[in-house]
Amino acid sequence: MANRVTIQDIADTLGISRNTVSKAINNSAGLADATREKILQKATEMGYKQFSYINMMAQGQGAAPEPAAVSVLSHPVKPAAETSIKEIALFTNGIVGGSHFAVFMLDKFQREMSQMGYTLTMHRLSSEEMSAMRLPATFNRSRTSGIMCIELFDYDYAQMLCGMNIPLLFVDSPVCVGGKPLRTDRLLMDNFNGISQFIHDMLQKGKKEIGFIGHAMHCQSFFERYMAFRDSLHLYGGTLREEFCLTGTYQDKDYPTSEEYRSYLRKHLSALDHLPDVFICANDFVAIDAMVVFREMGVSVPGDVLLCGFDDSPESKVISPPLTSIHIHSQVMGFSAVHLMMSRIQEPDLNYRTVYTETDLVYRESTSF
Repeated sequence: MANRVTIQDIADTLGISRNTVSKAINNSAGLADATREKILQKATEMGYKQFSYINMMAQGQGAAPEPAAVSVLSHPVKPAAETSIKEIALFTNGIVGGSHFAVFMLDKFQREMSQMGYTLTMHRLSSEEMSAMRLPATFNRSRTSGIMCIELFDYDYAQMLCGMNIPLLFVDSPVCVGGKPLRTDRLLMDNFNGISQFIHDMLQKGKKEIGFIGHAMHCQSFFERYMAFRDSLHLYGGTLREEFCLTGTYQDKDYPTSEEYRSYLRKHLSALDHLPDVFICANDFVAIDAMVVFREMGVSVPGDVLLCGFDDSPESKVISPPLTSIHIHSQVMGFSAVHLMMSRIQEPDLNYRTVYTETDLVYRESTSF
């Protein structure tokens, strides 16, 4: 049997560092597109088996994809029977598209699951279905091996799904504070360390007043980012000022439009007697809304206030000024989602797990000073 190709083998062949190869494979920030493409092409040529998501280049040349190109478990995964259709149902109540981190995660997830004989079906839940605790009309339970929920943050509906006795995975989840825990596997990004590092760096640079913008109860990740902000200020000796915490939303809407949310920000930012040195935002799109409002108010970023987002979306790199953010490794989240889903299908009595994947702080001009 041929030796397994490693990241170091690819690095040695190309004459580059192992870290550079790892960044390309994990879709990390800070790598030129041409370099990333070159590395992925070479990895494919060499038969690197730890990812099967890269462009499926062979398909474009008329070749069929290799079966079972990757196993994410320590033991072999049995594919669904060839004579039956097995589906993983994707439930969502929000919008998963464009540059949302889940788009890239789903690409990885779908490619891996398809190689094991599963198809992915998407079901957009209506407000009426959520209120009535109904499953979507397009959902076929007899064909479904598991359900993955993305942008589904209604706690009561989540509890209903947890009682269905079907393999279930939440990518992010409703906020679980003070209520009955969700009996489900959960996949989240590391919401603490990047914010903690950022606050430490800001305090070391003499930026004593730091605020937070984002609906803290929108979802578990927003809640954790807000708590990371509060805990880190306490840990590093900063001063928490509640008036700098804009943690609500427009008329309590879970999904306000950008203009609605900007009206909320205008109202509360205008009411402050002065701005803090820095604002941390719950994600990049909150930060972009804040940047628009600041511009309308005649406030300069970074001249008058520094701004940090979260997600490292494509928009964060092209907005002016480019936005400091915290990078989510979407491909690794997809890999972890496959592992969690397949292990739950195979071992339904496993204890429930919450898995966090790595994130990285990326500094850009919105915090230069």
